Amino acid sequence: MSFDSIFAAIFILLLLGFLSIMLIKKVKNKKVLLLVPFILVFTFALTYIPHSVVSMNPSGVSKITIFDGNTGSETVITEKDHIEYIITDLSDVTFQKGKSSFGYMGYSFNTKIYNEKGKVVKELIINSEDTIRYKGFFYTAKDELIDYDYIKNLVDN
Repeated sequence: MSFDSIFAAIFILLLLGFLSIMLIKKVKNKKVLLLVPFILVFTFALTYIPHSVVSMNPSGVSKITIFDGNTGSETVITEKDHIEYIITDLSDVTFQKGKSSFGYMGYSFNTKIYNEKGKVVKELIINSEDTIRYKGFFYTAKDELIDYDYIKNLVDN
């Protein structure tokens, strides 16, 4: 579970606890009771603002593993030139969060990015030049496209 997921879960639990306490005490100020759901909806809506999913310095990446869901083979990329190209390419793409990916099967490239300590710092699925799956949702490229052919050539060779 990622830090973002843990933070979101804690935030929601705290808000639900706060709401429960306020309802138990029969809040006299009804404005506060109306404000809390608005804050929840607003916070959720903020997650749909287009943003870069991969925003890291390529020099901090030790390797990238790509599991090809079409062939079942895994490619480990450790050459700095390839790492720099892939990270820069992914960082340049702005993505729009879309529908939930829950229940969808199959993928092209399950991609894991590792830091210098060997820890996975980012995991995403690249489905095509304009679509990824990340943290349970589909994301669509808004301006630039992923250089899918570059990644495919690395995986195929």
